[in-house]
Amino acid sequence: YQRPPTINGLKIRQMIGLCAKHDVDEEALAEKVNFKDFLDRDVNAGFSGGEIKRSELLQLMAQEPDLMLFDEPESGVDMENITLVGKTIAALLEKDGAPELIKSKMQAKLNRTKMGLIITHTGYILDYVSADKGQVLFNGKLSCVSNPREILGCVGKSGYEECVRCMTELN
Repeated sequence: YQRPPTINGLKIRQMIGLCAKHDVDEEALAEKVNFKDFLDRDVNAGFSGGEIKRSELLQLMAQEPDLMLFDEPESGVDMENITLVGKTIAALLEKDGAPELIKSKMQAKLNRTKMGLIITHTGYILDYVSADKGQVLFNGKLSCVSNPREILGCVGKSGYEECVRCMTELN
């Protein structure tokens, strides 16, 4: 688990303003990730793992990027926050960030205008995010591409080496 540094003197509200692609309502944005009470605190000062993740997601929401990298979004996050993190990542990846308009995972894939790379070891994030492909990085190279749930199931049952061998044979 890696902890980003505390930035004394820089408030979350200021950070959001610096990150924002255009003018944003910091309060409304923070409310989406249950972070309104933290807006006037220094960045990462005394934050738990879940609070740090919510702060990072708030910054991403303000940036509105077209391509996002999530490195182990479940790491250091309790079960209560994993749901919020997962749903927020799903919204960030959906067209116009409107999850309430998406009726199915297939429709979510078809409507997606944003892209993301999610690095996960647990797969918990797949309960919330509709991933198109799963890949295994093994011995320094991408070793197989397949359905993310199938890959995680194989790794969980037989380990990475056997998964790479098996998935390579199937594809």
